[in-house]
Amino acid sequence: MSALVPAAEWLRNHRLSLKEIDCVIALMLKILDGKCKMNEEDKRLTRELYAHCVTLEGERLKNDLHALIREALDHPSAQLLDLVYEKRVLAETMISRPVMKAFKARLRREGLLPKKQPSAEQA
Repeated sequence: MSALVPAAEWLRNHRLSLKEIDCVIALMLKILDGKCKMNEEDKRLTRELYAHCVTLEGERLKNDLHALIREALDHPSAQLLDLVYEKRVLAETMISRPVMKAFKARLRREGLLPKKQPSAEQA
């Protein structure tokens, strides 16, 4: 099992495709919206990855979402979080489930996120 590496180092050695940049943006929207099911460590690592992607546009998700995310992080309000919710739902319709699952699996396989531990049911 590989040791976890900081996002900046990971990104130096791993390129993100445009679809994967979409996934990073969508995950950040999910975290802000409170709908992300990742554990706290995975969320922290995802936020760290996002921090290194704030100038990157995805295939479908563009720079306007970076401005919204920055505003929601700096000045969260009910109105702004409603907009985050809307953008998150829209983003999720633009990214297929298999693409998102493959992206998260890559992050685990290549050492940015910890590998999932099997649950008692799976063991």
